[in-house]
Amino acid sequence: FHFMETGLPFVTVKYAQTLDGRIATATGQSQWISSPASLKFAHQLRAEHDAILVGIGTVLKDNPSLTVRRVRGRNPLRVVVDGGLAITTRFNVMQDLSRTPTLIATTKSASDPAFMALAKAGAEVVRIRSKKGNYVDLKELLYLLATRNISSVLIEGGSQIITSALKGNLVNRVVTVIAPKILGKGIEAVGDLNIRNLKDAKILSVKSVAKKGTDVIMDCRL
Repeated sequence: FHFMETGLPFVTVKYAQTLDGRIATATGQSQWISSPASLKFAHQLRAEHDAILVGIGTVLKDNPSLTVRRVRGRNPLRVVVDGGLAITTRFNVMQDLSRTPTLIATTKSASDPAFMALAKAGAEVVRIRSKKGNYVDLKELLYLLATRNISSVLIEGGSQIITSALKGNLVNRVVTVIAPKILGKGIEAVGDLNIRNLKDAKILSVKSVAKKGTDVIMDCRL
């Protein structure tokens, strides 16, 4: 219904964090914060969405496949936001493209050598630039995905993409996996949203709270 009414995909943000709100250590290590049961749940979420979206930072750091493996189900379209085209054909999201397509959103033009190399390898590379600066406009990207009949998108990170999506009021659902661990200093799931007054906080409605393995999962709507 959201897709039909707004012309935009329904956007779910999912991340796993420690009890003190860290998605990675100060050195960037994040595998694995959550339990095996939560990882299975994460793959179920992937199977339920038309596309899965991450930023280039997640690709460079974790080299994820972004496929459904721990449960039975279809692979979503893989979408990578990579303004400067740092990705290469060696990464997992660039493998098996005939069966699991990958779309790369960039600010580079079609004449750029990296653009041409990725397209030649079989990825779909699209140029999307913000009218306000040289970065990928997430809302424009979502509109593009909607034209491909992508009605639901799962954002799995990293922090910069999650923050941008929340800033742009593009998120409909937040699924947070909370592991009973404390890291102290580390990388936070959500960065600065320019909220300085508590009354301006983004309010969520908790739809369910469940336990998966040792973790607690909160499923919320904005």
